[in-house]
Amino acid sequence: MKITILMGSPNKNGSTSIFADEFKRGAEEAGHTCEVIDVCHANIHPCIGCVACGYEGPCIQNDDVEMIKAKLLSSDMVVFATPLYYYGMSAQLKAVVDRFCAYNSSLNRRHLKSALLTVAWNADDWTFEALESHYKTLVRYINFEDKGMVLGYGCGSPGMTKKSRYPEDAYRLGRSL
Repeated sequence: MKITILMGSPNKNGSTSIFADEFKRGAEEAGHTCEVIDVCHANIHPCIGCVACGYEGPCIQNDDVEMIKAKLLSSDMVVFATPLYYYGMSAQLKAVVDRFCAYNSSLNRRHLKSALLTVAWNADDWTFEALESHYKTLVRYINFEDKGMVLGYGCGSPGMTKKSRYPEDAYRLGRSL
């Protein structure tokens, strides 16, 4: 299986990266290929709602979304890796998701598998409710097959994250595919 990980953390060595690295290690040990796309340091513009794409592309904006589109449409699975920013995904990852509208039907037809890897400083039981809901709605709308979520409560720094059970959970999720 070919897996594309959309890395939505601007911190290249942060807790989200730990999760993505562990997921990737597990998936590759299980025989899959993984590619990480750093969406935070890519040239991505927000959707301008012009609908010139007709919801099936191409988008009139000239940026890295065409490269991401090509990667996703040749993948079997997409993994959303993001820190929790005010109870949602990072703005950089959200911009990529918003631009799915330019190839929505093609994504829908792919029936990709998907997963969510996310970290937060907060450890309250309700911490991930809004992001979980958004992810589940996205999965339903684009006809993804959810393979799981790793919700890293209390993972506000790499040190906190490494001491938690969650990197192992990310590894096991990747390995289980």
